[in-house]
Amino acid sequence: MTAIHGRDADFEGLRQRAVALRRQGLSRRQIRDRLKIHNNDTLSRLLEGEPPPEWTKRPNAKDATRLRARELRIEGMTYAEIQAELGVSKSSISAWVRDLPKPTPRWNNVEQMQRLEESHSAFLTSRDEERLRLTQDAFQQITEVSDRELLLIGAALYWAEGTKDKTYARRESLTFINSDPKMIRLYVRWLKLLGVETHRMRCSLHIHDSADITEATEFWAQITGVPSDTFLKPCIKRDNPGTNRLNRGEAYRGCLRIRVNNSARLYRRAEGWWRGIAAWAEDDSGML
Repeated sequence: MTAIHGRDADFEGLRQRAVALRRQGLSRRQIRDRLKIHNNDTLSRLLEGEPPPEWTKRPNAKDATRLRARELRIEGMTYAEIQAELGVSKSSISAWVRDLPKPTPRWNNVEQMQRLEESHSAFLTSRDEERLRLTQDAFQQITEVSDRELLLIGAALYWAEGTKDKTYARRESLTFINSDPKMIRLYVRWLKLLGVETHRMRCSLHIHDSADITEATEFWAQITGVPSDTFLKPCIKRDNPGTNRLNRGEAYRGCLRIRVNNSARLYRRAEGWWRGIAAWAEDDSGML
C-alpha cells in the first residue's frame, strides 16, 4: 500500500509540474522534453483538463466564414441567401447559426405566393425565349435543300411513317399517312422528285365524325394539290365524348393517307435508299 501511495504521490507531483509548465504557455513537445516523458498517453493523463495555450491552436480556415454567416443570419438572411452569398453548404450554415433566433419573415403568405408566381412566370418567359432562340438559330441553318438531300430525307421519312412490306403480307406500294401538314407537303415534294404525278396519288382521310369532313377534305386538297373530288371514301371513326382526346377543335383535320398507284418499283427503290442510309450509319469507320 505504501508503494502505491508513493506512486500516486509521484504522479501527482509530476502532474503539478506539467500543469504549471502548460499554464506558462509551453506546448506538449516542450513539456515532454522538459520532464523527460516519452509516452504520449502518460503526458495526456498529466495534462488532462488543461486547455492548450492559444498560440498552439491551429487557425480554422472557416472561422471567418462562420462569423460572416452569423452576421448575415442576424441581418435576417435565410439559409438559401447565406448559401448564395458565401458558397457553403446549408448543413454547415445550420451548424453555425442554429442557436440564433429565426429572422422575422420579410413577406406574408400572400406576398410570398405572389413572389413565387412572379418568379415562375419569369422562368417560363426565359425558357420560352431560349426555346425560340434555339429554334430560330437552327431554322437559319437551313437555306436550300438539294435534290439529293430531299431524296435521302424522303426515304428516311417514308421508312419512319410509311407502310412497309412484310414477308407475311406483301405491300410493295408507297402508302403514307400523317396528320402534320408540313410533313405531308414534304412527302408530296419527294413524290414529285420521283416523278409521281398528281393523278397517281390516291388520298383518303382518317378522321373522327365530330370533325368537319368537307372542310378537312378541302384543306388537304390544297396541301397536296390533289383535287378534292378525287379523294377516296374517308375512314371515319366514331368520336366518344367521354374520352380525353386533345385533337379536337377547328385545327383538327384528321390524318391524310396517300397511296401511289403502280408504285411497286418505287417502293423497292425507297427500300434500297433506306438500306443504304442505314448501312452508312452502321459504318463506324468515320466516327471519332
